[in-house]
Amino acid sequence: MYQEVSSPTTQKDCAVETTVAVIGGKWKPILLFHLVSGAKRYSELQRLVPQASDRMLTRSLRELEQDQLVVRDVYAEVPVRVEYSLSYDGKTLIPVLNDMSEWGRERSLC
Repeated sequence: MYQEVSSPTTQKDCAVETTVAVIGGKWKPILLFHLVSGAKRYSELQRLVPQASDRMLTRSLRELEQDQLVVRDVYAEVPVRVEYSLSYDGKTLIPVLNDMSEWGRERSLC
């Protein structure tokens, strides 16, 4: 059922480090998981992740956008409407996010 972890000097470990560097942190995986179901406005994300401060929410979204996992669309309306959605690369994380969700459900910690 479980696969053996390879030694710390392999390329696989480097890949894990890269992944954690991009999606690691307290809020990024949670934000990405909420975006799996579709585009969300900032206020929707605030409601979905009320524990995150405005500063951390904004910072996490900017970092995800910079890493090209999230797309920020600004619509020229009054008032201005901004939506966040998964980019193509962000969508490739959906299986990983679903696996994380399933693993958490099995652990029943929340």
